[in-house]
Amino acid sequence: MSREKEEKSESNGVCGLCGKTFGKRAMTKHLTACVKEKASDETSSSKQKPKSGKLFHIVVEGRYQPEYWIHIAASAQAKLEKLDIFLRHFWVECCSHLSAFTIDGVTYSGSGATYGVLGSGFEDDMDDESMDVSLHKILVPKMKFYYEYDFGTTTELSLKVVSEYEGFIGKKDIQLLARNEPPDIRCDSCGKPATEVCSNCVYGGEGWLCDECVSKHECGEEMCLPVVNSPRVGMCGYTG
Repeated sequence: MSREKEEKSESNGVCGLCGKTFGKRAMTKHLTACVKEKASDETSSSKQKPKSGKLFHIVVEGRYQPEYWIHIAASAQAKLEKLDIFLRHFWVECCSHLSAFTIDGVTYSGSGATYGVLGSGFEDDMDDESMDVSLHKILVPKMKFYYEYDFGTTTELSLKVVSEYEGFIGKKDIQLLARNEPPDIRCDSCGKPATEVCSNCVYGGEGWLCDECVSKHECGEEMCLPVVNSPRVGMCGYTG
């Protein structure tokens, strides 16, 4: 299947709560019921009553690569910087670049240095708001907002608050609920599954290579990065 055809077809994903596979659109509806069922099981099996509180169900996807997507549950009391850390560690972090959220017209910025990662040395924009703000103060159900990581080789994400609900909060403020299965990307040269991508050609939608064809690529093997299940695939030094 070509890259173009794969992007036009609906991608599937796996629910992290029950292990079942659903299409991208069906996953949102499934999780609404699965989260409640999981909470009921935890209540009946736990000797101590689990800590409950308000949670946001948020779906995140590549802004221009919607075949990459995840669903998360975030405590309404969690700080925005916690969401930044989660997205960095799970999906985009490579060189401790700057990052920012745009929420209801307001920019909230941060950097890898803020979170104990070897940072870039740049200070946050003085006109931007701090990420040291609780999610319940800035997010509401059905709201759509955006995230950028690295303002040189930028990865852009689109986020939507699916709902706010009462649920049980685990040890982590932000938990993964589901994610897409890796897209079926084929080698541009021979059609076999791609394992490497050229960081030079990827911006033109090309440069997808299998293990055999990568050595013949005109840009050289040193320009190639592994194909990983992330919207940052092929960018900067990202290896997953």
